[in-house]
Amino acid sequence: MNGGACGCKPEIHYPCRWQYRLIGEERSAIVAAIGKVVDMAACVIADGNVSTGGRYLSLTVETTVADEAERLRLYQRFAADPAVKVVL
Repeated sequence: MNGGACGCKPEIHYPCRWQYRLIGEERSAIVAAIGKVVDMAACVIADGNVSTGGRYLSLTVETTVADEAERLRLYQRFAADPAVKVVL
C-alpha cells in the first residue's frame, strides 16, 4: 500500500518548498504576520480567494523548510498571530 487510503503520513523529503494558506480579515495585517515569522525575501506570497461577503481573504506563503520540526514551528507561529484566523 502507498499513502492515501492507509492513513499513513506522506513521505516528505527535506529540505523542500512548503506552502501555508493563511486566512484573515485584513491583507496588510496578514502580510505583517508573515514578516514576523519568515524572511520576506526568502518566500513567495500570493493572493488567494476572498470570501463571498468580502470579510475574509487568503494569502499563500511559500518558503523552504529544513525539516518537519521547522515546518510545524512555522505553522504554530502563523496560527498564534491574531491577524491569522486559520492556517491550512
